[in-house]
Amino acid sequence: MKSLKPSRADLLAAQNKTLRDVIAPNLRVLFCGINPGLYSGATGHHFARPGNRFWPTLHQAGFTPRLLHPNEERELLRFGYGITNLVPRATATADELDSEELVAGRRRLESRVKRYQPQVVAVLGIGAYRTAFMKRTATLGKQPDGLANAIVWVLPNPSGLNAHYQLANLVEQFQIVRQLVEQNH
Repeated sequence: MKSLKPSRADLLAAQNKTLRDVIAPNLRVLFCGINPGLYSGATGHHFARPGNRFWPTLHQAGFTPRLLHPNEERELLRFGYGITNLVPRATATADELDSEELVAGRRRLESRVKRYQPQVVAVLGIGAYRTAFMKRTATLGKQPDGLANAIVWVLPNPSGLNAHYQLANLVEQFQIVRQLVEQNH
C-alpha cells in the first residue's frame, strides 16, 4: 500500500489527471464529489488529502465499520457505496472549474446513474450542485427532483477548505442519508 506523501512536483504533475470511479450496480449511495484535488490526482485515490474529512465522516456517520484509508476506497463497494465526481479532472481548487464543466458533469453523472442505478446520489457541495443542476436556490438535503430514478441529496463538501462545517456537523448531515437508506432496505 503506497501511502507516501506526494512531492510538490507530483502535485503539479497531477493537474488534469482523472480518477477511476468507485462504482458498481445498485449501490445504496453514490457519493459525488465536485472534482479531485491535486493530492487525489497524485495518489490516485478519492478524498486523499489528509485534511479532507470524507473518510472520518463516513466512519463516524456509520457508513463504514472502521475508518478507511483513501487507498482502501474500493472497500466501500462491499458496503453498498461508491464514489464519482461531477468533473473528473484534478485541479488545485474547485474554483478552477467553470459552469459549463459543472453542467456537463451533471449530464455525465446522469448517464452513470442510469447505468448503475444507485438508490441515492449524494452530491457533496451545495455551490457545485446549484451550478451543475441549475438550481440557484437549492438548499442542503433531499432535492425535489431525482436523477434517473435515484433520490438526490445534497450534503456539505467535506473538504478541509469548507470551514462552514465542522466534523460533527458533517457527521449529522451524513447520518440522515445513512438512516434513509437503512429504512429502505
